[in-house]
Order: sequence, then C-alpha cells, then structure tokens
Amino acid sequence: MTRLALRLAAALLPLALLPPAPLAADDGLDWSAPERELRVAVEGGEVWVRVNGDLGAAAEPAIFIHGGPGGTHMTFGNLVSLSDERAVILYDQLDSGKSDRPGDPANWRVDRFVGELEAIRKALGVERWHLVGHSWGAALALEYAAAHPRHTASAVLGGTYISTPHWILGTNLLIRELPDEIGETLAACESPAPPPPTRCREATRAFYAAYNGRADRPAPSDRARAYRQRYGGKGFNEALYNAMWGPSEFRATGSLVDYDATPLLARVDGSRVLFMVGQYDEARLDTVQDFVALTEGSELAVIPGGSHAFPAERPEVTEAVLRDWLARIDRRDGDARREQGQ
Repeated sequence: MTRLALRLAAALLPLALLPPAPLAADDGLDWSAPERELRVAVEGGEVWVRVNGDLGAAAEPAIFIHGGPGGTHMTFGNLVSLSDERAVILYDQLDSGKSDRPGDPANWRVDRFVGELEAIRKALGVERWHLVGHSWGAALALEYAAAHPRHTASAVLGGTYISTPHWILGTNLLIRELPDEIGETLAACESPAPPPPTRCREATRAFYAAYNGRADRPAPSDRARAYRQRYGGKGFNEALYNAMWGPSEFRATGSLVDYDATPLLARVDGSRVLFMVGQYDEARLDTVQDFVALTEGSELAVIPGGSHAFPAERPEVTEAVLRDWLARIDRRDGDARREQGQ
C-alpha cells in the first residue's frame, strides 16, 4: 500500500520534534520568474498559465493545481526548482489570480474546472503530464485522471480533499483536539446565538494556526518577495470560495456541500496515485489512509512538521518526495516502452 514515500516520511518524523533551522534571506528555494506566459481560452474566459523548463524534455511535464476554490498558483512557488528535470506548469483558475474574473456562478462547476485543465494541455501541445493537486486541486486532479487516463502520467492528491462529507467530519474531529475553550467557542459560533464576531474570528484563527499555516513556517525569502511584487495577480477570490465552499474550512454551505469523488478512486490506476499530507494537516491522516485503502497500489507520503500548508512550510521535503515520485513513474513508463519495443 505505502512504500518508499511512507518510509521516507517515517525516517524524517523525529525531525518534526526539533525547531526548524532558520532560512537565509536568499535561500536555495526557487520562485523563478516564468520562462513562458500565455493566456488560454476556456469556457467562460481566459486563464493565465506560466511554464518553466522544457516541454519537450524526456521527463513528462507536471501541472500544479492550486486549492481554494479561489486560490492561486502561489502555493507552489517553492517547487519551480523541479523544472531542472521537467517542465513545470503553473496556472490560476478562472476567477482567481491573473486569470479572467467574469464573476459568473455558472462557471463555478467541477466539470468546467476539469475542462480548464484539458484546454491548457491542448494549448501547450502536451500529450501526457503529471497532475499535482493540492486541497481543492486534489479533487480536480482525481477528476481529470478518471476522465483522461490516456493523458495522465500520475496524479498527486496533496492535502487531500476529494469528499466534503469526509472533510467536514475530519475537521470537526480536529476541533475536538483543540483546547476546550476554543472548541466550545467554535461550536457556539455555529449556533443560532453566536458570540461576538471577534471571538469567532480568534477561535477560527486558532484552528488555522494548528492545521493550516503553523507558526514555525519559514519567512518568505527575498526571491519569494520579489516574485510577489512582479506577479501582479489579484489573489484569493473570497466570493468564489464562499459560493462553492462556505464560510470556513470546517463548515460547508456552498455548491460543493454534497461533493464526493471517492467512487472515482476505483476507476483510476492506483499505481499512478500518490496521496500527500502534512503531519498536522486538515486532511486527517486516518481519513486519507482510508482513501489509500480504496486505491489499490497507491502510495502515501506524510510531510513531517507540515500542516495543510506543507508546500510552503516544508518545501525541501515536499520537493524531495515529488522529485522521487515523478522520476519513478517516468522510469517505469520508460521501461515499459522499451519492453514493447517502442
């Protein structure tokens, strides 16, 4: 069920007990400016896409699918360094970041966001690629892999959201692990007579600090700050998030309230699926282990010390796990082609 990636995470687990080493102002992480930028026509408008690395390289390209709904590609800035081996494709989904913002709820459908990926693939002339999704992006990666297996080299389901009922159950269990006062406040905030908004905001921030953005995350490097200044995107779209999801990570009221893609796990090639979560992730480890059990041949990587924001909090380990996974899938496919005499 879980092989090299889990062994790597287990070996690193004691490091989570140690304070992280401070990063230099200009660390070795990437945040490179795009080598190529384009706008791709999709249903509802155009999306902004950036590419680093050679799309014609022997290694299959990887597209990174951000979370939200309503987030941006900025989640993955530290992982552009993977472009030394393969093309790295980042993009902002429609109504997010630098992409068009028509603001039309008719566009806020899972199938349209999946179609967006296929439009990007065709525009770039890519035959097969790896899908690296995070949070809401994991659901889109799974949906795409099920719909387009011929074009899917692998699917990484990071910070794994693929089912709203499972997610809400998990986050409400996580609330029980917080100090009683915080948990009681969050429960009261969902009641017909909630406490003052300031108390609800403080309790919600405490939840996020534990499971979605831990205090020991590294400070932004000079490269990250410079990229943010150049980027010029409009950032997170709260209206889209609220319409599709709801008011908080542990309360869903939007169009995804009944979303459940777990049946798709039986339709994909499990040997091409990697589940990836932080040690303190909102995506509870026991929930994701159930997903692994439903996906025969899949693997699981746990990022020590990371929360749901593990790509930013533990970028070196995240990169190492992804680099290993992508290279192994490419080698396996290369061996298969040679055996077939291609």
